[in-house]
Amino acid sequence: MNGLDWAVLIGYFAVMVAIGVWSHKRVDNVSDFFTAGGKMPWWLSGISHHMSGYSAVMFTGYAGIAYTYGVTSFVTWSFPIALGIAIGSKLFAPRINRLRSRLHVASPLEYLKNRYDLKTQQALAWSGMLLKIVDVGAKWAAIATLLSVFTGISLNQGILITGGITAIYCTIGGLWADALTELGQFIIQLLAGIAMFVAVFVRLDDHGGFFGVWDSPELQGHEKPLVGPYGTVFLLAFLFIKLFEYNGGMLNQAQRYMATPNAKEAERSARLSAILWLVWPLVLFFPMWMSPLLVESQKADGSDSYALMTEQLLPHGLLGLVIVGFFSHTMAMCSSDANAIAAVFTRDCAPVIWARARAWNQSTGLRVARIATVVFLGLSMAAATQVNSPAFKDIITVVIKWVAGLMGPMAIPMMLGLLRAFRRSGPTAALVSWSMGLLAFWLVNYPIHWNVEGGVPLQYQVSIPLAVSLVLYILVGYIKPEDTPERLALIEKINTDGDGAASAAVPVPAGPADDVVRTTVRD
Repeated sequence: MNGLDWAVLIGYFAVMVAIGVWSHKRVDNVSDFFTAGGKMPWWLSGISHHMSGYSAVMFTGYAGIAYTYGVTSFVTWSFPIALGIAIGSKLFAPRINRLRSRLHVASPLEYLKNRYDLKTQQALAWSGMLLKIVDVGAKWAAIATLLSVFTGISLNQGILITGGITAIYCTIGGLWADALTELGQFIIQLLAGIAMFVAVFVRLDDHGGFFGVWDSPELQGHEKPLVGPYGTVFLLAFLFIKLFEYNGGMLNQAQRYMATPNAKEAERSARLSAILWLVWPLVLFFPMWMSPLLVESQKADGSDSYALMTEQLLPHGLLGLVIVGFFSHTMAMCSSDANAIAAVFTRDCAPVIWARARAWNQSTGLRVARIATVVFLGLSMAAATQVNSPAFKDIITVVIKWVAGLMGPMAIPMMLGLLRAFRRSGPTAALVSWSMGLLAFWLVNYPIHWNVEGGVPLQYQVSIPLAVSLVLYILVGYIKPEDTPERLALIEKINTDGDGAASAAVPVPAGPADDVVRTTVRD
């Protein structure tokens, strides 16, 4: 990097902070901070939903997969995400929007007090927050890894810089700041991605051109859609996982649906995000597929290949723009996660562990929300320093095995609880599926993995916990149905539009008693 690249990078950080300051004017209460007051246009929500699913892991972990295996990086990652969101646009997006417009909640988990009970809500809330700390920590580690390649600064310094800038704008401006910065980041990504695509495409003339290049020894097998550990079983498992994860199971995407004015707009938002996930990653992945022709990775997993390629191919200025693109991915995802987790803590957890929280007014709740955002970012940055340790291992292991494997047990009760078909499943089914899914994750990834020659294949490590949770959630619901009139009334509110009112009002956080918030159901 030279002075021009640094100017681009510093200018980007300055614009992000400026957007946060401007967005501050649009945040008057907790509803504005967590759900944009239900006033976000569908196209902005769709772009924000798309961007909040990326991170620099794509340019490290998935770049390594593309370097080693080729097009399977698209077939087994962004394609199932696109398909999952497309399915969820009908199945989940409208119902999640009604959580805000009909039940007047500000956290995706807030409705679980009534759908199940307080114990279930707290189990999902606390375990979800802990998982997100690890997940976002991996994202900080990924961007710090890239930054160290370009600048030579240490990983911890890179984590501190990116996390600090993100904390400023997302804490000041809430979800509005997240969405608007993600719009800017999408534009930057568009320019940087096209620049890299063109630079690589031009270099292919030296290797037989676009059609002849696939015969190169360096790209042997790169055209196959399913190779190595990423086979058919992995693809099907990943599709199933992403159906839940990217439609709200990881909370931050659920907020994008909640932020739109009504259920129809949420559906349009999801469809836009699905189209972007199907088309745009092809542009981003193409240079990665060609990377074995152009660079030699210095790491065994190929995770530095994309960074090395940008240094070799791009002039200064454009190099800075691509580096900004790396930052934009990670900061988009991490800021959205921070906002979602702050919502869960402020709305779902604090009122249970702290009696005074049940009487917070809007200004106090907003202040606590901002503090919770900063605390979450700090904890995730601390977790980032442990990536590549014996406990967590490498970045892609954290993202694929830990996050994908643990997400299912937490997402099944939350997501399926929205649907009429699972109305018989109550708190017993939810807690059994959650706890047994977590136990299955531990068993498959540790005792069983250690005692199987060659270890348990990756696709089973990530899919078995979700499968266990799904089966038990349905089975226990039939064995012990808990479809009370109050729960059935709640499900009907989620599955039907009312009189057109889409109030974004958010009540004072409820107390821990199971019946505190049931007045919402009887409205």
